[in-house]
Amino acid sequence: MIDIAHYIDHTILKPTTTYIEINKICKEAIEYGFAAVCIPPPFVKAAFDLLTQQPARMNEGKMAAMGKNGAKAARPQVATVIGFPFGYSVGKAKLAEVEQALADGADELDVVIDLIALRSGEWSLLTEEMEMLTGRIHAQRATHSDRGTHNDTHSDRRIVKVIIESGILQEEEIIRCCEIYGKLGVDFLKTSTGYAEKGATLEAVQLMRRHLPAGIRIKASGGIRTYNFARQLIEAGADRLGCSASVEIVNGQPALTDY
Repeated sequence: MIDIAHYIDHTILKPTTTYIEINKICKEAIEYGFAAVCIPPPFVKAAFDLLTQQPARMNEGKMAAMGKNGAKAARPQVATVIGFPFGYSVGKAKLAEVEQALADGADELDVVIDLIALRSGEWSLLTEEMEMLTGRIHAQRATHSDRGTHNDTHSDRRIVKVIIESGILQEEEIIRCCEIYGKLGVDFLKTSTGYAEKGATLEAVQLMRRHLPAGIRIKASGGIRTYNFARQLIEAGADRLGCSASVEIVNGQPALTDY
């Protein structure tokens, strides 16, 4: 069996999320050794505080897990979403969200692309938007590096995941996204928000893997509710999984959520 836990972004993104639920998933992320928690932007600072103040109670095997999802982390990372869930916020609004997320302590940013621009064939607009956002995030990395900041509780390496909503795209549109975003300094291409009618599929992950540069990783999300499907996505090429049924998945139990 694959040690699924360190592939998982333990996720809660519903609009009625409460602090009690954030506290719960942060504790579960520490207990199970999940890669990250993925949460609404208003809770980033709270999650960062919770994850840095609580001792990491992961067992030795989970602490040692490297996996394809990246280097060993001393704690689960804090991920949040930008332009979520529909992606049609103007670029300056997304930039403001990025600025706030970075200030609040986000390690990873899951950015929804502008699907209206995509369907209109405005690929240059999509390119310019992501260049602006990644430029700001890379500047944050450089600032920390120049200052010699190496705080164990907060990585200088901020991660960018681009959500393309693969379930509603044509195959050629997915390939074009791979070609464009694969050149823009992003870290992951992510299948889905979990809010479209179709989430992650093996076919989409396999297609993305064939057309992305080797250094760009894949996050599959949306509709992952069983260990078997999670394992199949990893075998298809996924490096990270976005799940809200994370605990049930790693314990082989029936999922209680639809994300």
